[in-house]
Amino acid sequence: MVYEREAYGDMETVGKRLEDAVKARKFGVISVLDLQAKMKEKGVDFDNPCRIYEVCNPLKAKQVLEGDMRISTALPCRISLYSEGGRVKLATLLPTATLGFFGVPGLEQLAQEVEQEIKAMLDAASGA
Repeated sequence: MVYEREAYGDMETVGKRLEDAVKARKFGVISVLDLQAKMKEKGVDFDNPCRIYEVCNPLKAKQVLEGDMRISTALPCRISLYSEGGRVKLATLLPTATLGFFGVPGLEQLAQEVEQEIKAMLDAASGA
């Protein structure tokens, strides 16, 4: 359900590698949410740095949404970059598991393709 990798380097270095890996696979970064900063802005102290990258391949998203618009609730794909216990990590929900909740026939292959790309992004960004 969740794909997680421990990363080598600091948050900035891993974030840059992730952005490069996203571009290399013909996806784009739609937005980056700095969760720690956003919580602080709302008056909540949160010690763990966490950035949530929303990534998308528009052509693949179009195919998925043409199958079932409810899937828009699960798009774009999200990749979390966070620090926990002194380690930098990357994690994402697997597209096959996420799309599986909707039970739309014919999307399995597309979900597998996107999943391979997302895993490759995390692998590349981890610096392993």
